[in-house]
Amino acid sequence: MNDLLHLELTDRQRELLLRGLRFVRSSRMLEIREVPDTIEEERKAELTEIRELVAILDQQAAK
Repeated sequence: MNDLLHLELTDRQRELLLRGLRFVRSSRMLEIREVPDTIEEERKAELTEIRELVAILDQQAAK
């Protein structure tokens, strides 16, 4: 994720995006499957990216 995209969001848009990210994160965390280690690593990477994006959006709201 080296490319940066600058968006101006309203408070409502930011909250909707955060709600969606939290839903996706919960869905991925609760997924139960017998999966190979490579899939598990991809899942962990996705969860990390989601956490980072949520943190960025939360920081923007605090400003």
